[in-house]
Amino acid sequence: MTLALKPLHPLFVAEASGVDLAQPLGADAVRAIEAAMDRFAVLVFRDQPLDQDQQIAFARRFGTLDIGLRRATKGPHRFKYDELIDISNVAADGAIAARDSRRVASMVANQLWHSDSSFQSPSARYSMLSAVVLPSWGGETEYADLRAAYDALPERLKSDLAGLETEHYALHSRIMLGTTDWTEEEKNVLPPVRWPLVRTHPGSGRKLLFVGVHAREILGWTLPEGRLMLSDLLEHATQRAFVYRHDWRVGDLVMWDNRCTLHRGRRYDFAERRELRRTTTLDTPRTSEGSSSAAASAVA
Repeated sequence: MTLALKPLHPLFVAEASGVDLAQPLGADAVRAIEAAMDRFAVLVFRDQPLDQDQQIAFARRFGTLDIGLRRATKGPHRFKYDELIDISNVAADGAIAARDSRRVASMVANQLWHSDSSFQSPSARYSMLSAVVLPSWGGETEYADLRAAYDALPERLKSDLAGLETEHYALHSRIMLGTTDWTEEEKNVLPPVRWPLVRTHPGSGRKLLFVGVHAREILGWTLPEGRLMLSDLLEHATQRAFVYRHDWRVGDLVMWDNRCTLHRGRRYDFAERRELRRTTTLDTPRTSEGSSSAAASAVA
């Protein structure tokens, strides 16, 4: 099979076809997908319904799987794999979750711009989200290109940001939204981590703004100045020119690179079921067959 790519946005994002994700991927297919990810950062695979086993097998071809925030929120889980992240408004017993539950609060937090697992080290590399059940309206997912956002900054601001570090914290968004019932043990499972505010994407070699809702302060700055700057940078990075909105269909799988994009879910009726399954890989060296990055020109 040959990976075919159709650009969906002037700056990033492509629809990918020609590969059956339900079947074991060979080394050439893995390299082609990685090269496409380096170039486009977000790949949309249409009509690729996967069961739990198939999604896990596909994701594992791209590295070690991550459970992210589930480290701090472990409890009943309705999937057979811990590494399958439940992006839904459905409780562990299969019923629609109560409006005031942590489950729904988490879905509200997902509507803030973020990068998966930026609150830990190593952070996330790829995320793969599979659509299983969709509501009658809303629930789209938006993606922002942090490389293009950096490129568009004024030169003086680029100079001001060089060398700065930010602190990312797992529960910053949840606490900001008013969920205060976290135990001290839960708060400390994932302690804050530091990341450069300006990073270089290893796949494309391009600089990017590593911002998002998990970033809560700029180290060495006063808290008010740092949070205002982070707010301004997030506003800049998520302006419409840098954003793609994905309208889901059941059976879609969208794969994105957390190292150079932000994403957020959009509003829907929490009285309707919305079920998506996410797998995420850690940004760590990989040695398995076919998992080394290839040049983006390989799929040009």
